Amino acid sequence: MLNIIQSEHLKYKHSFSKKLVFIAPLFFVLYAVIVRIYIPSGEGTPWEFFICMVFNWWPLLFIPLGTALLCALSEGRERKAGNYRGLRVYNINPSSFWFGKIAVLAFYTLLSSVIMIFVVFFAGLMIAQGTVPFAKIVEASLMIWLVSLSIIPIQLLAAAWKGAVASVGLSILGMLAGVLAAPKSSWVFVPWSWPLRLMCPIIGVHPNGVPLEAGDPLLNPSVIPPGIVISLVFFVITAILTAIWFSKREVR
Repeated sequence: MLNIIQSEHLKYKHSFSKKLVFIAPLFFVLYAVIVRIYIPSGEGTPWEFFICMVFNWWPLLFIPLGTALLCALSEGRERKAGNYRGLRVYNINPSSFWFGKIAVLAFYTLLSSVIMIFVVFFAGLMIAQGTVPFAKIVEASLMIWLVSLSIIPIQLLAAAWKGAVASVGLSILGMLAGVLAAPKSSWVFVPWSWPLRLMCPIIGVHPNGVPLEAGDPLLNPSVIPPGIVISLVFFVITAILTAIWFSKREVR
């Protein structure tokens, strides 16, 4: 299994996928500069307002689309390299290969989240005022990554089954469903809503991007433990089911 992961990791060398991992978080440097330009001279941006903007857009837009693009690019490389014919030549277990792809995608989304932590920190130093909420930045970034693991097998399945358009299209539908479901009790049924919903108590931002007022029910942190458990259970189940699908597909 380790050899499969190492082999999959090598495929990312000099690829756009690897660049995307770094480019996506760096977008927020430009984002921070633009925000600062439109603030009247002499005024500053509170840290709370800044991280509300950042950690609303990151799980809403960049995590779904970024994951979809990474999955689509991964499948695109396989199609160009012979569409998995090597599995038959080297007698590689298709399930192990599938799990290896998921593991590497999870690693690169984690890497992007870690980069995000430092990008937000340094961008905030330029435009934000007040005490730096570094612990909250770390918690938000890693929490978004953790609960967003659940969409990797689904997006990878869409890309392997129907191609890049299907993967990106699914992520767009997921984003829309996530925004609508996140403030409601139905959020537990929509994987794309999980990071948005958990940002409510962690960051204090509504899924629509508006800061929450004190006493708002969405600030209740009791949703965090079940959100983590549901996302990880869903991740394991979908990883196994999609690996079974991939194995049967390869047998045919």
